[in-house]
Amino acid sequence: MSDLTTKYLGLTLKSPVVASASPLSDSVDHICQLEDGGVAAVVLPSLFEEQLELESLNLDADLERGADSFPEAQNFFPDMLTYNLGPDGYLDLIRSAKERVSIPVIASLNGDTMGGWLQYSQLMQEAGADAIELNIYQIATDPEFSGSDVENSCLALVSEIKRHVDIPLAVKLSPFFSAPANIGKRLADAGADALVLFNRFYQPDFDIEDREIVPSLILSRPEELPLRLHWVAILYGHVGADLGVTGGVHSAQDVVKCIMAGARTAFMTSALLRNGAPHATRVVTALNNWLDEHEFESVSEMCGSMSYNAVPDPTAYERSNYMKVLGSYRL
Repeated sequence: MSDLTTKYLGLTLKSPVVASASPLSDSVDHICQLEDGGVAAVVLPSLFEEQLELESLNLDADLERGADSFPEAQNFFPDMLTYNLGPDGYLDLIRSAKERVSIPVIASLNGDTMGGWLQYSQLMQEAGADAIELNIYQIATDPEFSGSDVENSCLALVSEIKRHVDIPLAVKLSPFFSAPANIGKRLADAGADALVLFNRFYQPDFDIEDREIVPSLILSRPEELPLRLHWVAILYGHVGADLGVTGGVHSAQDVVKCIMAGARTAFMTSALLRNGAPHATRVVTALNNWLDEHEFESVSEMCGSMSYNAVPDPTAYERSNYMKVLGSYRL
């Protein structure tokens, strides 16, 4: 049997298969089911910056009055003080989960400004979180806010949080940076212990009959994986942070691709939502069988074996591959 253990954020995981944030990790019972199902670690649903602002400013009553005046607003702004149990309930979830499961529990913060992040990153650490995933979800709608401004705000946020906590910090990146390799290196230099590629942006759809903007949630598909593989393969060996892939990981073969690109972990969400927590065990079993069949003794042995620096022709990751792809299609 091959050695499936991997190192991520300084933690030793029994396999690379990790449950990313989803409703499957919003309660202790669900987290126990994920552990029984075979995942090696779990990321809790994000605690949102809006929740921290509402708690600190005590604006919930004011928001409710505004929602009464504009009923359509309720479609977009849930009661953020109770969403994901609210800030205090979130800390209780960390404590309770740590008492019940043996796998690492990773807390998650979602936002783009300092806000209450520094305080709650410390509280998450005190509650027993093994690490924190910083889920940067920034949409720069102001034309005066430049790409450099976006990058600098992310770097400042990472640096400040690292100054206030001792547990490892992962940064979940957007795919829309103009130079992912550069921002990845700078984030690692700023203190990020891991980079997770890439955040999936859930964008609204149009109801053209009622002329409304409506929320739209589409689970990931394996077709989304190549973008992640591409940039993990380029970053591998060039940044001092661990790498993880999220978005499009559904099977053992997908996990193999992630590891070969250079990732230490492969995060699953949609596959577990579709197939249930036990799907992780099936993936881990198939992963072990694949390694045995291909005579790999361990996951670490194949990590990065198809990265930019490892393949005979690295132009496969560059502009020249664009022409090859276009030329490969036959009518």
